[in-house]
Amino acid sequence: MTDKQLSEKLNKIAKEIEGLTVIEMAELSEYLEKKFGVSAMPVAAPAAAVSNGANAAKEEKTSFTVVLSNCGANKLAVIKAVREILPNLGLMEAKKMVESAPQELLKEVKKNVAEEAKKKLETAGGKVELK
Repeated sequence: MTDKQLSEKLNKIAKEIEGLTVIEMAELSEYLEKKFGVSAMPVAAPAAAVSNGANAAKEEKTSFTVVLSNCGANKLAVIKAVREILPNLGLMEAKKMVESAPQELLKEVKKNVAEEAKKKLETAGGKVELK
């Protein structure tokens, strides 16, 4: 914008601002931000933040880790559920795994497998996290 496009009042204010030191401009900027609730961010920055947020939403997580965080009150049922999820475990191994919660039961599995395991464990009384 050139000086001719500004009204006389705005032109006078612009000339005053041009004469400020860097510290005075920073103080003025801070005052205006607080007074009017605006930010002195560049215009391109919010657009970049929005596009990054859109990309993050598009990149949905595809693999999950199922973590048994607590066996709850019904430890026996949770042990049985763990053995259903991990059939290669023996009874003692499953018991140790449940008693030493938090434990990762499944790593890098698809969402539907993780949700199914979570449902089995929660139905048995365990507390489960998907990561």
